[in-house]
Amino acid sequence: MTATAEERMLSPEIDAFIEKWKDKPGNLIMVLHRVQEEFSYIPRQAAFEVAAALGVPVAKIYGVITFYHFFKLTKPGRNQIAVCMGTACYLKGGQDLIDECERKLGVGLNTVTEDGEFSVEAVRCIGCCGLAPVLTVNGEVFGTVGTKSIAKIIDQFE
Repeated sequence: MTATAEERMLSPEIDAFIEKWKDKPGNLIMVLHRVQEEFSYIPRQAAFEVAAALGVPVAKIYGVITFYHFFKLTKPGRNQIAVCMGTACYLKGGQDLIDECERKLGVGLNTVTEDGEFSVEAVRCIGCCGLAPVLTVNGEVFGTVGTKSIAKIIDQFE
């Protein structure tokens, strides 16, 4: 899948970044992080362009994207909710937080609300075990969250 200059997704800045990293070990993950920083996920066309620029098979790109949970193949909501499911959070009600987010927003895990405003995902650990259960919205940490707090937290971002 090749694209004309008008159809290309990658910006000149990303092209320059790829050129800088092209011959360095670990370049693929660094480049994919930069692409996701730009788009908030890895668009299909961008994956093809990265493969061509680095001279690697597209299958390798998708192998990395699907192996690491950090990378996303679909565009997340404008407000990204991540519920910790590490051991401490799980034991203190992490699944209840996911269930309440799903109920409040009307979407399941790894999906986006119809208006594109919110997405919900479960993550392995946020690193705030002493505040369990924890969730983040756009990176902002909310600790010792109960199900009754979910609506108030979400309302802050609407």
